[in-house]
Amino acid sequence: MRRILPFATGVIFFSLLIGSPLRAGQDSGLDLLHKMQRALGGANRIEAIRDLDWTVRANTFDHAGKAIGQVTKRTRWIRPNYLRLDQVGPGDTYVLYFDGVSGWEVPPGSTRAIGLEGQELQFARGYLNTFMLNIWVADRAGSWLITSPAPNVIRLSSSANRADSYEIKLDPATWLPADPNPRVMEWQEVAGSFPAHEVNSHPDDGSADIWTEKIVSNSGLKPEALRATPPDGRPVLVNH
Repeated sequence: MRRILPFATGVIFFSLLIGSPLRAGQDSGLDLLHKMQRALGGANRIEAIRDLDWTVRANTFDHAGKAIGQVTKRTRWIRPNYLRLDQVGPGDTYVLYFDGVSGWEVPPGSTRAIGLEGQELQFARGYLNTFMLNIWVADRAGSWLITSPAPNVIRLSSSANRADSYEIKLDPATWLPADPNPRVMEWQEVAGSFPAHEVNSHPDDGSADIWTEKIVSNSGLKPEALRATPPDGRPVLVNH
């Protein structure tokens, strides 16, 4: 399964002057974002997370429900713009590094790092922009329009491209994200609330049952550690 994205999220320009008209009694997009932030531990607490090292494992399935195999994925992130992905899985083992402008990847079936360009560069930009710890404090980014097209739904639209948008559906009982794709089944407390178990489905790729194996925040990750290419071209799933 190509690049499972544990709890992917979106991009935003702070404004309430543009967007769908609110129904009587309906919260604005900003109101809903603030409710979600409080449920996740508070905006200040989220923004205080400077780096994250997160490993998940997933059982993947095709559209017919047949098992494809197990995927292990390690995501390392440093605020605001450093991203490293190391994934091992059937037919989709790869490594990717991105610093917000450029980067490299070791694509599936290869052990040689090549520069990001074209769709791969676009993928990296989108992944970083919609990484959960960026999206959860979208009102502080100055690059998103925040609206609410329906009750308990936040829509984040890019200020650069209004067609580039992302929606987060909230559970009105908890105000935690409850978007059905992926659908978070369990949360855990680590410097705030993070997905512990989620189910991710994609119209092209099938589905994945994803569990968190390790999540560590503010461990002092350095950009040079994320930037370093693996000498054997293989993903780095544990620290050496």
